[in-house]
Amino acid sequence: MKKALILGITGQDGSFIAELLIKKKYKVHGYVRRSATGNYKNIKHLVEKKKVQIHHGDLLDFVSLTNVIKNIKPDEIYNFADQDHVKWSTDLPIYSFDVTGSSTLKILEIIKNVSKNSKYFHPFSSNIFGNSKKIRLKEHEDFSPLSIYALGKVSSYYACKMYRDIYNLKIRGAIFFNHESERRTEEYVTRKITKAVARIYYGKQKKLALGNVYTKIDWGYAKDYVEAAYNIMQLKKNNFYIIGSGKKTSILEFVRRSFNFVGLNYKKYLTINKKFFRKGATKTLVADNSKAKKDFKFKIKTNINDLIKIMMKHDLENEKD
Repeated sequence: MKKALILGITGQDGSFIAELLIKKKYKVHGYVRRSATGNYKNIKHLVEKKKVQIHHGDLLDFVSLTNVIKNIKPDEIYNFADQDHVKWSTDLPIYSFDVTGSSTLKILEIIKNVSKNSKYFHPFSSNIFGNSKKIRLKEHEDFSPLSIYALGKVSSYYACKMYRDIYNLKIRGAIFFNHESERRTEEYVTRKITKAVARIYYGKQKKLALGNVYTKIDWGYAKDYVEAAYNIMQLKKNNFYIIGSGKKTSILEFVRRSFNFVGLNYKKYLTINKKFFRKGATKTLVADNSKAKKDFKFKIKTNINDLIKIMMKHDLENEKD
C-alpha cells in the first residue's frame, strides 16, 4: 500500500486529493495546523471513518515538518497548504510569503535529508503571469507577479526547479489556473456569488455587491485539477505543467448563469462597489494545456456550466433552512 502525505488536507484541493488517493487504495496522512483543527468539515467524513491519519504541525515549524516526513517516509507528498488568497497576501505580506514561498525551501530541504525517495508535488498559480503581455500561456512564459502571493509562488517554482536539478529530487508541479468548487470559502468570488444567489432565492439576502465584474477568468473545477496532480505524480519524468480550462468567462457571466439557475434576473440584485476593485489586478490569462494533453492526455471533464450547477445545488441545499 502506497503512503501519501497531504499538506493542507482540510482545504479544497487537499480534501479532494485525499478522497482520490483513498479510492486509489493509498494510506493517507494529513498535516494540519493547530489553528485549523476546528475546520474539519471538508474531511469530516474521512476522519469519522478513519480513512486518514491526522498529524498536527505548521509549515513554518521545521521540527514538526521534519518529524512527520521522517516518520512516515511517504511515497508521495502533495503540498496544498499555502496561503492562497491574494488579498490576504496584501494585508499580511511577510507571513504570506513565509507560508507560500519560504516554507517550500524547508520542505525540500527535509525531503533531501530524511526522505529522498519521496515524490513531491507543488501547485503553482497562474498569478505568477500576472502582468503578462500574452493571454494564452504555456509553461515557458516569463513570470511577472503582481502580488506577494504570486511572488511566493515564483520563489517556490525556482526552489523546486533547483532541488530537482541539483539534488535529483523527484519534484513535479503544475501551474494551476483558477479552480473552484463547492468547498471554496466565501472569500473567493465564485463562492460569494453562488452563496448569495441561494440566499437571495430564499429571501435571506437582498443584493449581491461585487467589484469589477468585467474581469475575465479561466475557471475550472478543482476535482479535475487534483486528478491532474495525481496523474503528474505517476509520470516517469519530473516535470511542470500548465493546468487550466483553456477558456475565459467574465465574472458578470458567472453571475448571470448563477441567477439563471434559479430563474432570477441578475440585474435586479447585482450592485457594483468600488471598494472591491483590486489594485494590481491580474490581467486576463488563459491556459494552454497542450503539453499536459500530450504527456498524460489531460482534459477538462467539468465545463463552466457544470461547475456553476455543482456549486449552486450545494448552496441551495445548505441555505434551504
